[in-house]
Amino acid sequence: MSMRTVVVRKVTNATITILIILVANFVLFRLLPGDPAVNFLRSGGAHSTDPDLIARQREIFGLTDPPLVQLGKYLVNTVTGNWGYSFYQGDRLVTELLAQKAVWTIVLVGTSTIITIWIGIIIGAAAAWRRGKAFDVASLGFGFFFYAMPTYWLGIILIIILQREIGIIPILPSAHSLPIPGDPDYPIGRLPTLFETLVGGFQHWILPALTLTLVQLAGISLIMRNSLIDVLTEDYVITARAKGLSDRMVLRRHAMPNARLPMVTVIALNLGFILGGAIQVESIFSYDGLGDLTVTAVQDKDFPVMQGLFLLITISVVIANLVSDFVYAWLDPRVRLE
Repeated sequence: MSMRTVVVRKVTNATITILIILVANFVLFRLLPGDPAVNFLRSGGAHSTDPDLIARQREIFGLTDPPLVQLGKYLVNTVTGNWGYSFYQGDRLVTELLAQKAVWTIVLVGTSTIITIWIGIIIGAAAAWRRGKAFDVASLGFGFFFYAMPTYWLGIILIIILQREIGIIPILPSAHSLPIPGDPDYPIGRLPTLFETLVGGFQHWILPALTLTLVQLAGISLIMRNSLIDVLTEDYVITARAKGLSDRMVLRRHAMPNARLPMVTVIALNLGFILGGAIQVESIFSYDGLGDLTVTAVQDKDFPVMQGLFLLITISVVIANLVSDFVYAWLDPRVRLE
């Protein structure tokens, strides 16, 4: 099978998946209990549930149209890039909100993922090379311990240990993604300088990034370890050793390049887990990203924002898997023949 055929088939499958996601995205959030119009009026301080006010608000939100009409408008607007306005921030476009929040989530998820991959590959390779020895046993125990720990629970533990106001070792702030006026270091009336903003942003980033890194690290290192153990038993590795090549040369030039192939797929599949974990982490640490916005949108029944978030996250996972398929087919020509 040629590479062009592989690309066409994969892109077609991804397109069908995205179309199914669009329909599910519309239906799922309208099955949630509660009425956005009622919630909106109550959030504004209205204690009455006057049917006329509710009907007017539903008309403003576009909820009075038949479901099929709403679905048609939603599909057309989504494809044309018009994702609507937030119900609760009426002057803010959904795309504007997502773009603003996505920057911080990309910084958090991107950096933690890079760190996790780098450290996980090193730990997994070292554990496979020392299979059955103390380092291998210790890394497995470390990995399973954090792999079994819920993300939100680990975040809370790190806050208890390291958070500045209540921590056992009070060295790091825990809230927001940047220092803001009112923080202990920046009282109201004094804005932080650019250097203080960068340093403060780094300090605010450490705890959320550390949480995501620890919960991801086990999966990456275990996959790398098992993949390398399989490769080390292959004939070409045994032949390389028989030729007298050093252990370092065998590992770097013969074993590692092939052992890293499964990591391409694992990293792409892990993206969905990372984004799900980011929602919990950002909520715990009040980190101003997509996760924090997701919690707020669900609580407020803000349909346009929820639909935009769900669409953005799911399409990101689909595209990541599509790219991983292409990279894998490029690295391993045998995949093209399947």
